[in-house]
Amino acid sequence: MSCSSRPVRPPRQFTDGLTRVPTIEHMTIQRMDHVGIVVDDLADAVAFFVELGLELRGEAPVEGDWVDRVVGLEGVRAQIAMLQTPDGHGRLELTKFHTPSTDGGYQRGPVNASGIRHVAFAVDDIDAVLARLRVRGAEPVGEVWRYQDSYRLCYVRGPEGIIVELAEQIG
Repeated sequence: MSCSSRPVRPPRQFTDGLTRVPTIEHMTIQRMDHVGIVVDDLADAVAFFVELGLELRGEAPVEGDWVDRVVGLEGVRAQIAMLQTPDGHGRLELTKFHTPSTDGGYQRGPVNASGIRHVAFAVDDIDAVLARLRVRGAEPVGEVWRYQDSYRLCYVRGPEGIIVELAEQIG
């Protein structure tokens, strides 16, 4: 059965003015499990996200034939840290590759560069979170801005250029 022959829901208009696109009725995805971010300084990145409010669930070394085959590299030796949101539904995997070496990537890409550009978190008090993150060296990318009567939003650049969106629900 092709994707085009699957039943879809009609678009729905929400009170915030956004329209949801049609979705496939029978999805094979159960949930999003985690987002992975490769870092050079694992301890600094873990400390940043713990300060943000995530809980460190564990750290472990990964290496061997199984990981080489999964990620498509040879000679992988890495350390991973898994963090979880307070509600238990969102997880973030931070990975430090010891081998093989990389070119370092482009850590300070602008927010409109191709690829995964940011990770967003809902927060209770955006000003308090910003104050705590600034102590850890986070830099605002723009301003804290109000989106309609729904959210106060801002982007901050954390360790190694990782962009984090903070969203405080209002109203």
